[in-house]
Amino acid sequence: MITDIIVSELAIYPVKSMGQIKLDSSRVVKFGLEHDRRWMLVDSNGKFITQRQQPRLCLVKQILSSDGICLTAPGMKDFAVTIPDDYKKLQVTVWNDQCSAIDSGEEAADWVSQFLGINSRLVYFPDNEIRQVDPDYAQSGDITAFSDGFPVLLISQASLDDLNSRLKQPVSMNRFRPNLVVSGCAAYAEDEWKRIKIGEIEYRVVKPCSRCIIPTIDLNTAKPGGEPLKTLATYRKNGNKVFFGQNVIANGSGIITTGMCVEILE
Repeated sequence: MITDIIVSELAIYPVKSMGQIKLDSSRVVKFGLEHDRRWMLVDSNGKFITQRQQPRLCLVKQILSSDGICLTAPGMKDFAVTIPDDYKKLQVTVWNDQCSAIDSGEEAADWVSQFLGINSRLVYFPDNEIRQVDPDYAQSGDITAFSDGFPVLLISQASLDDLNSRLKQPVSMNRFRPNLVVSGCAAYAEDEWKRIKIGEIEYRVVKPCSRCIIPTIDLNTAKPGGEPLKTLATYRKNGNKVFFGQNVIANGSGIITTGMCVEILE
């Protein structure tokens, strides 16, 4: 079936809460888009660190390499880190989940600690680790790496356009850190979808995404503000949460590229 809805943007965030990498195509794997949120910063207790506590993380740019990533940040020398060998595992915490991670070594720890000004370490999510997605919204065997809770986040361009029409200062899509942006549908049409197909892969649309303060952080200055959450709260609030975007889970693996048609199955 040919539809007018297409994938207009693809993006990953290899280190959780650091800068966005835009892609023209990606492999979809068991954790979501390949390389997405496979790394994370943790404190001395193994608890995850994000822009919620450290807004300056948004200033760190990431570049994929053949065997890891290169990080660049203001006032810091560029730092290349390779996917670590399985030599030093530690227990880490993401929200209420505990899982095993591989420590990336002292050089990486020194770099991130110096940049943030706090004791922190860079860890990697192992290929064989299992972090089950919330069973209230997922099936047994649905897994994710270091995302907040779901492997893929989808937002329509029309939804952002509608939000920006209500704001004095428009905001960019990357404030919301989606993996998939789709164009050609009505604003918030994604709220009504249950199953979609892109290429050969079917996706379940399982839960609206509740938003924290991260979208309020200016990506150029790392300073939090009130918008766009203040405006979103006037028309996208349910209970005490504000929603924007949809969490989705892929049924299987394959390739996704920008320009692919999005078929609404249900």
